[in-house]
Parts: sequence; C-alpha cells; structure tokens
Amino acid sequence: MELEVTRFLNLNELSTAAADLVLKLAEESVRERDAFNWSISGGGTPKKLFELLAAQPYKERMPWDKVHLFWVDERCVPDDHPDSNFNMAAASMISKVPLITQNVRAILAGLTPHDDVAKGYEGLMRADFGMEEAQGGFPEFDLILLGIGPDGHTASLFPDSAALEEKTRWVVAVPAPPLSPAVPRITMTLPAINNAGNVAFLVSGDGKKEVVDAILDDREKAAENYPAARVNPSGALHWFIDSEST
Repeated sequence: MELEVTRFLNLNELSTAAADLVLKLAEESVRERDAFNWSISGGGTPKKLFELLAAQPYKERMPWDKVHLFWVDERCVPDDHPDSNFNMAAASMISKVPLITQNVRAILAGLTPHDDVAKGYEGLMRADFGMEEAQGGFPEFDLILLGIGPDGHTASLFPDSAALEEKTRWVVAVPAPPLSPAVPRITMTLPAINNAGNVAFLVSGDGKKEVVDAILDDREKAAENYPAARVNPSGALHWFIDSEST
C-alpha cells in the first residue's frame, strides 16, 4: 500500500485537491480501460468536492460518459430524504453533469428487507464488474471516497460491528448506529473497499483530530478501536485533512 497524507488550510483547498485527484484518476482509467469505476460516500464533507466537479473547469474535463458511479454506503431512507447520501450527491453534482443514467448505481435503501437490498446491490455490482458470485473475489474500484466519524467509523462500518469481520460479501446491511441519523444502513465491506486501486479519506469537521492522529501514528494499534484504521487498499491510500478540523 502506498500512503499519502496531505494537510490543507481549509475545506476549500482540500476539496480542490480532491477534485484534481478525481480528474487525474478518471482520465487515467478511461485511457487504460475505457471506464472510471468510482464509489462515493455521503456526509457533509464531500459536498464541496461534488460542487467543484459540477462546475468549470472540472465539468468540461471529466469524462462523465465513462463514469460508473456507485455508493460506499447509504442510510435506509427514501432517496429524496434529506439524510439520503444519494439525495446530497444528486443535488450537488449528478443533476448538473452529463452522467449516463444507467451508470449511476444508487442503493435502493428505502426498500425492505434491508438484507435483500444489500444482496441486490452486490448483485448489481457483480454484473457491472462481470464477476459471478461463484468466482469469489472482490471488485477493483478505481477510486473509493471515504469519510471518518469522531468514533473512527468509515462508510457504515462502526466500532464493534459484526460487519467488520465479513470476509466474503461485498455489501451488507447493518443496524442503526448510536448516532444521528439513527437509521439502518447498507455498506460495502472492508474486503471490497481494500481491493480498490485508490482510496481517499476526506477529513473535515470537529471531533476527528484525536482519532485521525491515532490512526496515522500507529495503524495496527488503532485498528483495535477504529474501523477506519482497517482500510488498507491494494493500491494507494490518500488522506486529505483539513487543518481547521479539531
């Protein structure tokens, strides 16, 4: 794994650097494989990145017709709900760029039962990557975008969750966590995340400095308590940190 840690003065600088990374990897992936497989997260931090990508010069330069957009995790709410990760991405980026509709792979997390939703999303991913379940293995995303919570969770992989020990499934349902919004979630698993060519953590906001410092100081020790420390992709791991975060 190649580790890169970069600190920025504020969220605007962080988001601009992240947009540059997305564009660079998209262009490289399209040249090599004629597609850019990208999985995104929700929360407040990536919103500025999405807005930048939907504006010039990124809007014009991104190969949107080759982008296959997936979600790392989703809250189990309707897709037009204020807490929906899809809803945030749709409002800030998807509705403003020429993505091909069938290449936007939203998680239908407003449906039930949630385990069926998770299995259905894994099936959709397997079809897109051309990997039958009997083959085993995991998808190789060109880029997975992650955040981190003050408790060290990432995606919807929370401390002490049984989902942390999943070894074969790509996507699982998890119960409502003890934080807001307290709703069940659908999440990609660690083996699926760790098979990515690139993973980028975007870190901004209060209450995260202690956790991030612990992870960057001693990943193995931090992995005992913080799920984000267990993200070790096969390719490059980028930490983009807003120095205003406390």
